[in-house]
Amino acid sequence: MARYRGPQTRIARKFGEPIFGPDKVLDKKNYPPGFHGLTKKRRKTSEYGIQLKEKQKAKYTYGILEKQFRNIFAKATAAGGVTGVVLLQMLETRLDNLVYRLGVAPTRASARQMVTHRHILVNGAICNIPSACVKPGDIVGIREKSKSLEIVTNSLNGFNHSKYHWIEWDQENMAGKFMSIPEREDIPENIKEQLIVELYSK
Repeated sequence: MARYRGPQTRIARKFGEPIFGPDKVLDKKNYPPGFHGLTKKRRKTSEYGIQLKEKQKAKYTYGILEKQFRNIFAKATAAGGVTGVVLLQMLETRLDNLVYRLGVAPTRASARQMVTHRHILVNGAICNIPSACVKPGDIVGIREKSKSLEIVTNSLNGFNHSKYHWIEWDQENMAGKFMSIPEREDIPENIKEQLIVELYSK
């Protein structure tokens, strides 16, 4: 299954944000990568360059490659409504993203791995497709024999489930109910979706 396998810290430094999760190196070197990253004078980025950078940020944040991202954008365009907002909402309803939002995994990459390794249930049935679309009312849980995994217990330890009000967490059953599609103001990612729309509209 295709996914980005390159250096994550380098990409995070490029955007100046911890898009792959907490990164100690980024805290120390919050400037572009490369030998001249700290001192090199950068040329003014063009409008196209700014839009492209925003699309790349969204792709890396949600762990999606170009073709898949373009397909999701096409669906968002056809769905009606504000295209940029619908795009982010579609990305948020991916199963791997929801596993991450539930606190079951510390990063989206590890959430994706948990899904592909068949640790995750959707409405009581195993689902090993990270891109599967979760719908309001669906229950996302952990397989019984996977509940004691170290990565799960460590990630859930102290996790604040109340920060995402569109998800309802059941601690006893270690499962979450996807209550509703989040509004744009509820999605915490620092992504300027309108720039992505403008890029694809050229």
